[in-house]
Amino acid sequence: MAFRQITIIGVGLIGGSFGLAARAAGFRGPIVGCGREPTLAQALRLGAIDRGYADPVEAAAGSDLILLATPVGAIIDLLQKASVFPREALITDAGSTKQAIVDRARAVFGEEVAARFLPGHPMAGKELSGIGQAEAGLFRGTVWLITPLSGATTEASSGFAVHPAARAAAERQREFLELVGAMGARVVEIELEKHDRLCAWISHLPQMIATALAGSLEEEFGNDPELHAIGGRALREMTRIASSPYSMWRDIALTNTGYIQEALLQLAQHLAHIRENLRTRELALEFERAQQFRSQIQGSLPSFEQDSAPPRKSK
Repeated sequence: MAFRQITIIGVGLIGGSFGLAARAAGFRGPIVGCGREPTLAQALRLGAIDRGYADPVEAAAGSDLILLATPVGAIIDLLQKASVFPREALITDAGSTKQAIVDRARAVFGEEVAARFLPGHPMAGKELSGIGQAEAGLFRGTVWLITPLSGATTEASSGFAVHPAARAAAERQREFLELVGAMGARVVEIELEKHDRLCAWISHLPQMIATALAGSLEEEFGNDPELHAIGGRALREMTRIASSPYSMWRDIALTNTGYIQEALLQLAQHLAHIRENLRTRELALEFERAQQFRSQIQGSLPSFEQDSAPPRKSK
């Protein structure tokens, strides 16, 4: 079974890149977009979609793969309408938090949720958003997280095989993961709760740090020409993602508040410890721990040079 038609609801950076990447990976069926008219027009010019609609239900008609690539709050709202999407379609999303999205999906789909909805999160993006930033290679060398629900599987040979409809659902999930792999991403399966806590630390916290740092610099120095003249690579790297739009991060903060607060609190305590030990051996120990972590990260980064492989589970 092969996907015949793909619908992308939210044709911005992620959604537009998905359309371009699907084409580059060999998908030949129609790609339908859903969004605002100016965005759809630009997505058509770029070749990310073949046609577009403002209404998500109309856009989903006839599709067997539906990607929800809007901000998290809009994904939650869209799921309320998803019960009228084609019953045979696999619905997946690109939301940066998962618990609130899954709660809504369970409320909408009930016992069918595991077969109809596969929560996902591509760990890809840029500091600037919008269809104008989309590119076919955005997912190459990145991780695409999935958090399969109870009763779901990413292997077509599992318990889904006991019923034709369940077997078809497993096959759609398998095909989607193969498509993601063909785009150059590595699929990693992770537990729902661990996803939100881990992303609070490795994605959401860095954004808040960059935002706080850039905001502090603005308050302290404003448009000081000397700062701009001497600010080097460290400043550029540390503040790059401070350009990210609040419209996206608002929903992330609202749906992952607890874990983000936990991460911010621990960071604040660490910063206080450093502040109090600028003239002691403790500062050296902090540098050593940081260098050890960085070394581990460098040594454990997965290779994305391989062909598509089955999803691996995080530990």
